[in-house]
Order: sequence, then structure tokens, then C-alpha cells
Amino acid sequence: MKSKTTFLILLGGNLEKTARLRQQIAGARVIAADGGMFHAHGLSLKPEMWVGDFDSSPEELQQRWSGTQRKPFPAAKNLTDGEIAVEEALALGAERIILAGALGGERSDHAFFHMTLACALLGRGVGALLTSGLEEGWPLGRGAQIIDLPPSSMFSILNFDDVSGLNIEGARYPLKQYDLPFGSSRTISNVAEGPVTITIDSGTALLVARPFDLSGR
Repeated sequence: MKSKTTFLILLGGNLEKTARLRQQIAGARVIAADGGMFHAHGLSLKPEMWVGDFDSSPEELQQRWSGTQRKPFPAAKNLTDGEIAVEEALALGAERIILAGALGGERSDHAFFHMTLACALLGRGVGALLTSGLEEGWPLGRGAQIIDLPPSSMFSILNFDDVSGLNIEGARYPLKQYDLPFGSSRTISNVAEGPVTITIDSGTALLVARPFDLSGR
């Protein structure tokens, strides 16, 4: 049964089709952003909408998905195809958005934008997950959040401003009421002991996890 409030946005970045990814996206409604449609077949998905300027979608791909509802946009536009897809999902009532293909690839500027976008969505009360299949990004804001990670997997916390009252539980290197200044590497390379609980009093951050990287054993 599909969730009416969880949307999967297929983006054009790298995407490893792991069992963990398939479990995370199960039941989500799907919107493809331009070349992100390349991932649909490998995941056995049929997006309900395809948006963008289609400059990354060759004719063969467009023919394969000719029956999908399209919303074309000009190449000269003020938003990326990915952000357009996110706005479409929000207009349809999305309460949680998974951005697949959001990390890695040739465009580091796009990957960084997706990190800031996820944090902005959290600020609007919308849950978000960034994923490449092998790496994940979880936005963190005020309050507590539990991130379900396999034991011994690596993770880091990147802060986008000064973070106060940071607590890390369920990790090899816990913290309690720590004030993390902007630009600090204090929270890089931690190791999960299982699900990790992160609590923040104020500030914005992103937990970047590598669920399949068990080098911390």
C-alpha cells in the first residue's frame, strides 16, 4: 500500500539499489526529476510525474516513459529540476521526502544544495532523507531524532551554524550537552552501536551516514 504523504524524488546522481534503499522507499509515491528517471526501471518503479527541462533525458528514455505525466520547464529557470520536483511533492501534500540520487556524482554543488534543501525542509516541518544507496543524509534540528543505523557503521555530523546542547547516544563517541561551533570537525567519524539518538537544543546540522562502511569495527 502506498503512503499518501511520503514521496520519493528520483534525482540524477549516483544511486546503488541496495536492499536497505528498497526498504526505505517502499510504498512511497514517486516523482522523477529529469535524468533521475534512469533509476526508475532498476527499482521497478513507475513515477506518477516527470518534471524538468529534460536536457538530461535522451530520446530513448523519453520514449520508454512516454505514458508518464510530464511537466516540462525551460532550461533557463530559477530552480533546479530537483527542487521543482520537491515543490510538486509538497503541493500534493508530502510530509516526508526521500531524495534518491542526491549525494555524490559529478556535481558537488548539487550534492551540497541537496543537503541544505533537506535542512530547509525540516525547518518547514517536512521530514527528509538524502541517499545514494550507500551513503545517507539525515537533517537534524531542535529536539531528538533516532537514526536507525547498523552496528559498527560510520557516521558524521556536519553543522551549518553553531549548534548548542548536542547529545549523541548509541555511538562509540557519545556527547552530552556539547556546544558545537560552526566549522568544527569534532563530530566527524563516529561509529554507531545500533540506532543512534541525536538531540539538539538549537542549530541546524546533517548526519551523514555510511550504513555499509563497517571499518569502525
